Amino acid sequence: MYSPVKMVVKYVRYYITASNGKGHGVHSPFVFDFIERVLNDDRQFYAYKQIENLRQLLLNNQRTLEIDFPKNASASGKVAVIARSALMPVKFGQLLFRMVDRYAPSQILELGTSLGITSSYMAMANENASVTTMEGSKALANSAREQFKKLGIRNCRLMEGNIDEILPVWLKEGREPDMVLIDASHFYAPTMYYFRQLLEHINDSSILIFTGIHKSAEMEQAWREIQKDEAVTLSIDLFFIGIIFFRKEFRTKQHITIRF
Repeated sequence: MYSPVKMVVKYVRYYITASNGKGHGVHSPFVFDFIERVLNDDRQFYAYKQIENLRQLLLNNQRTLEIDFPKNASASGKVAVIARSALMPVKFGQLLFRMVDRYAPSQILELGTSLGITSSYMAMANENASVTTMEGSKALANSAREQFKKLGIRNCRLMEGNIDEILPVWLKEGREPDMVLIDASHFYAPTMYYFRQLLEHINDSSILIFTGIHKSAEMEQAWREIQKDEAVTLSIDLFFIGIIFFRKEFRTKQHITIRF
């Protein structure tokens, strides 16, 4: 992983060189619509306050969890510490909500549930969508279930276990995920493994979202290789996350970095 200083330098470079977040100079109607109606949608949806109130409770929760991942040594940590380090920032969680609201995916998949905040944003954006989230740690999975119960979420299925093993099983059931958040690992090999597994089951309208695309040299390598894949027609780099589209309506491959 890059050092905090290097991350700041990389972010400053991104901020200076990225296309402005207002859509000026963007020629693609689809990308312009994404900027105008998703990125810059400043409406305060009903779920935002409920989920962020829950985030605050997690940030103040001093309970200790035994974090046990399959095939790895267990470790303990306070919920508050886990929440500070692992939860997706507010603006990106709310961006996921707006993406679900705008593109109406019916089958949503998340790799890496953590405490359940991002799952909640996606599930509450469309109660008719089927959300599946996968988590390797039993303690984190149980905590996420608690959050889903507090929010009254009923359209989210949580699967526990080694994601490398349960993802292929889930996909073999004939699943075609319309939107996938890949937040289970920030290393090259597992990221590419998940991408290749998913590639065999997506459709033209599918959206893949990768977190931590600039956290390390190997994640940047994975992001570049994903962008170059022949099935990918559009990639959007928001620095902390990368969004991949497969729409065949785009005649030429596009890679766009947007300030957000």
